Amino acid sequence: MAESSETPSPSLLAHGAEQLSLVSVDTYNAELRTADGFIGDRASKRAFQSILDDWRERMRKAGEDPLGDTPSEELSKKQLDKLLADGDAEAAGMIHGAIEEFAQEFAAVVRRLLRLKCWKDAQRIVVGGGLRQSRIGELAIGRTAVLLKADGHDLELKPIRYDPDHAGLIGCVQLVPAWILAGHDSILAVDIGGSNIRAGVVELRAKKKADFSEAEVGRFELWRHAEDDPKRAAAVARLIDMLKDLIKRAAKDGHELAPFIGIGCPGVIEADGSIDRGGQNLPGNWEHKSFNLPHLLREAIPRIGDHDTVVVMHNDAVVQGLSELPFMQDIEHWGVLTIGTGLGNACFTNRKSAKESARK
Repeated sequence: MAESSETPSPSLLAHGAEQLSLVSVDTYNAELRTADGFIGDRASKRAFQSILDDWRERMRKAGEDPLGDTPSEELSKKQLDKLLADGDAEAAGMIHGAIEEFAQEFAAVVRRLLRLKCWKDAQRIVVGGGLRQSRIGELAIGRTAVLLKADGHDLELKPIRYDPDHAGLIGCVQLVPAWILAGHDSILAVDIGGSNIRAGVVELRAKKKADFSEAEVGRFELWRHAEDDPKRAAAVARLIDMLKDLIKRAAKDGHELAPFIGIGCPGVIEADGSIDRGGQNLPGNWEHKSFNLPHLLREAIPRIGDHDTVVVMHNDAVVQGLSELPFMQDIEHWGVLTIGTGLGNACFTNRKSAKESARK
């Protein structure tokens, strides 16, 4: 677990920084274990599929599976959402049963996190990740919130505001102080996951709101690398091509890109940009000491416009959580959980308001 015990002066452009201009990253990538493995594995996309498979097996023993013969991993979130809303009553009822069981597991994971020193004072937790992009995910989050409140926890649990495909890009805006982006209207951002790599142009829209609460993703590319099973070098080369294409398209669109690339990546991110651990789901060995993604991107894209390129990388759950930062100014302690290939997590303490930062 990456956890800060002191409050040093912020390093403005550090990889995996504990101190950002508006927020302290108290902890992230908490690796809680039980006798059966990581507790986060109980509230992942795979966990939901496993629960649904168990319900389907029980239904087959009683007669017929209302979802038919299609394996659970091949049923898209949209298909399950449609069955939940308009499908056969038994199919919908079984999916509701899986949601309830998943919510029970999710609530148990949250309770365990709240026992940690850096999480115990959390006032609000936002939930992102791929499962959140569905009615199933929203119902699971809502049911988990009800279970926690019924259990006496004074805590808000709510879906992340942005589409999770975009949240992991928009959060990159918060990795550097606002003044570094002055004179520019957009940045390049990358969100690396266990199944997908996303890259996009984030439009800052700072003239509308100086705290970047109006930021949104413009041009966007998504590569489902899990389907191609590439080697590490091929994955990096593909990402570089995506970024170069986005730079060209941003120029055609008339954008003034900042000379900055923000990256969200699974794992514990070291100050030099290497990954200490937690990158096991990425294509190839990203945890090797000689592998440094920020360095490779700077080599491939040394300049953006008239300036040298700056690359900053942080944990993907941290970055996805940072997309919510402008909307967290009414509280002090908050966190993010991302339900995807695994369960990402991060907890924050606000350092000062976005309005104060905008005046500086």
